[in-house]
Amino acid sequence: MLSSIHPLGERARNHKWWITVSAFTLGAILSGATVGGVLGLAGQRLLSAIDPTTRLAITAGVVIVGGVLDLLRVKPVGSTRQVNENWIGHYRGWVYGGAFGMQLGAGIFTFIVTWGIYSTLAAELFTASATLGALVGGIFGMGRSLAIILAVRIDRPSRLTSFHRRMADLGPALRRSAAVVSAGIGVLAIVGVLL
Repeated sequence: MLSSIHPLGERARNHKWWITVSAFTLGAILSGATVGGVLGLAGQRLLSAIDPTTRLAITAGVVIVGGVLDLLRVKPVGSTRQVNENWIGHYRGWVYGGAFGMQLGAGIFTFIVTWGIYSTLAAELFTASATLGALVGGIFGMGRSLAIILAVRIDRPSRLTSFHRRMADLGPALRRSAAVVSAGIGVLAIVGVLL
């Protein structure tokens, strides 16, 4: 998707990049918040008998396991579907930007490449609150939308090529770092529960 939505491509399609990106970001935040709110509400109905400290400990355990699975390069199960890039040639930028953002911000409608998606869904559920679940989901959606901002300087073909080369080179290190951070957050949460 980063190879499709950047200033150079949007200018070639006669669209404004910032409008497409704004729609993408809004869609990602709204869908993330919606999924989080629904899961938080489900958790409120199903898990309210479990005390908050235990719910936090369970969530932390799930986050640690997810981080470790990512470090071990265990492929997560789930959808292998990507957004439909054919929309780019048929619709306005704000339409496909918003639609792509909604699919990616929810986390569950497109290709799942990290166990962090499941950790986030568990965190939303174990908040046992529609409001807190929506907050977690909205933050997740916002995080998912930040990647598109990295393309802001792609205004000519040479920058597109170097951008993709850089992303390919950084990919493995970024995946490892995200897994370590995820597991670390889980460990900190467990320490917080024990103190």
